[in-house]
Amino acid sequence: MVSDDRLNTWRPGPAHLQSSGIAQLMRFLGVERYEQLLALSTADPARYWEAVTRFCGIAWDAAPAGYVDLSAGPEFPRWFPGGRLNWVNTVFASRESGDGAARAAVVAEREDGSVGVLTYGELVVRAREFAAGLTGLGGARGDRIGLLMENGIEATVSLLAIASLGAIAVPLFSGFGVDAIVARLDAAGVGLLIATTGFQRRGRRVNVEATVREALGRIPSLSRVVWKRSPKDTPGVDRDLSWAEVARAGRGLAMSAVALDPDDPFLIIYTSGTTGKPKGVVHTHGGFPIKIAHDAVVHFDVMPGDVYCWPADMGWIAGTLVLSCALLRGATLVCYDGAPDFPDWSRMSRLVERHRVTHFGSAPTLIRGMASNEEAALQGDVSSIRVLITAGEAIDPEAFAWFQRGFGRGTQPLINYTGGTEASGALLSSVVVKPIVPCGFNTISPGIDADVADPSGRSVTDVVGELIVRKPFVGMTRSFWQDDERYLETYWRSIPGLWVHGDLALRKPDGTLYLVGRSDDTIKLAGKRVGPAEVEGAILELAEIAEAAAVGVADPEKGQRLVVFVIKAAHVDLTSDEIAYRVSDHIERDLGRPFRPSAVHVVNQFPKTRSSKVMRRVIRNVYSGVSPGDLSSLDNPAALEEIRGAAAMVNG
Repeated sequence: MVSDDRLNTWRPGPAHLQSSGIAQLMRFLGVERYEQLLALSTADPARYWEAVTRFCGIAWDAAPAGYVDLSAGPEFPRWFPGGRLNWVNTVFASRESGDGAARAAVVAEREDGSVGVLTYGELVVRAREFAAGLTGLGGARGDRIGLLMENGIEATVSLLAIASLGAIAVPLFSGFGVDAIVARLDAAGVGLLIATTGFQRRGRRVNVEATVREALGRIPSLSRVVWKRSPKDTPGVDRDLSWAEVARAGRGLAMSAVALDPDDPFLIIYTSGTTGKPKGVVHTHGGFPIKIAHDAVVHFDVMPGDVYCWPADMGWIAGTLVLSCALLRGATLVCYDGAPDFPDWSRMSRLVERHRVTHFGSAPTLIRGMASNEEAALQGDVSSIRVLITAGEAIDPEAFAWFQRGFGRGTQPLINYTGGTEASGALLSSVVVKPIVPCGFNTISPGIDADVADPSGRSVTDVVGELIVRKPFVGMTRSFWQDDERYLETYWRSIPGLWVHGDLALRKPDGTLYLVGRSDDTIKLAGKRVGPAEVEGAILELAEIAEAAAVGVADPEKGQRLVVFVIKAAHVDLTSDEIAYRVSDHIERDLGRPFRPSAVHVVNQFPKTRSSKVMRRVIRNVYSGVSPGDLSSLDNPAALEEIRGAAAMVNG
């Protein structure tokens, strides 16, 4: 997957070098070169983060007395000791009146084409009034409040209101089934749930209310549900509350945000583990929002008045990340709550055109889908785009090049971004003051002492290694909700004293970094370790292939063997056997004979999350005939039958 083709390298122009957010931050810190800023950020993090919080306009109720307190050990840092803040005040600061108040804060486009708009002035009022309405229901500091809503105005207002109360939001994926909802709300002790009754997907109504009502009796702590209803809904039961009623109850009673300790949580976001129950990742007022405000400046170059769109479900970390990137910088957040290819593949480019989007983000899987349907996907006018973003998993060179050429017109930077739910924002990313190589990251995120290391923790170059962090960092999870032991086991005990992130990475001699895949997806063939992304990147060089997934399955003689699943590109007439032969031959030529797959299966779909991540763990387990593990984030269960069918063919 690593490209040596420097001809496709994007290079910054004068505006990037002089006027970008990172260029302005460099001047603010008094450094001339980016490398000086990067070195300063880890050598003197106290100075760096004090400057960042001032530059980003973080609104403190009481200024912190220091940077970090490590008296409980590096695993449990206390950030910005002595400080008091509530992160929503940074969103509201200077935007309650004047020009800032009139600027659009949220533009919500629904799948049916209807659009709602909320200005910053209106957002401030409505969030404060909704917070007052929640207080009337007994909502208070420290309470866990569930949030199961599609992206849009109500979800944005609700999240800000919950945080302003000092309560803790527990977002849920809009496609969760009953068991997944029960597991998360019960584990967090949620007492109040704000939920949508349903939404439209591919022109059909998805009934969320029925699923939630089935779950209610199994969650002892849950006493009230606030429903976001549509005019087409059937009447609820007498004890139901509507979102609109709660908002009206707070009208005229707008309350100020509660001042909190920087380590007070505002978010518990559940992420599926490879095994066992989902992990409740805890994020705080002085961690996640400050890291995201930083990344919006340093990596995404977001300015007040920009228009930021990165369709993401509120149930995953990307939902809160995208919202925060836009609103903490005074940009306009464009939300879309439908299928990205409905009514056809032109939907995303037309969304960009309608709202004059300047910053557009997408997962690699969606990029590949658009690339395979290029004629439709590029029908909209994308000339407003200034910055592109991709995140979620490793991206192949072909998809990277297509996205930059198609949506970025070949002239705009494409920022590769990776961190994860537990890290808030980036560990690795790119900045627009340095050249960007396709698929690569041109920097470790400033303020993060990240490295690529061997199993003993020693730095390695030109060899695949573990992505690690050597010191605590702003944005790292406070812990897992009521489960410190699992948090320590997950991140701190593989290499004692170091945060082991669970990603495989490769650092080239010139400093460019690449993401190779998840550690638990590593494939070992004939003693050679390879990440699935490297195999998939080679496969996707074939024009006949739209998507690829590579997994390692147990083999009694070799330890593991490589099995590949592919989806044919549109209008390809080759048989499955012909596809398999071409894929196998190409992998052997590209990576060497030891990497020739033992089987290649042509399928119509892969098991994916709603955010379009391929669930390789599920593919591997189902194919191997073992339990698939946690399926709560699976968006398309029908895909499992194709995997089982492929296994049955091999096993006779």
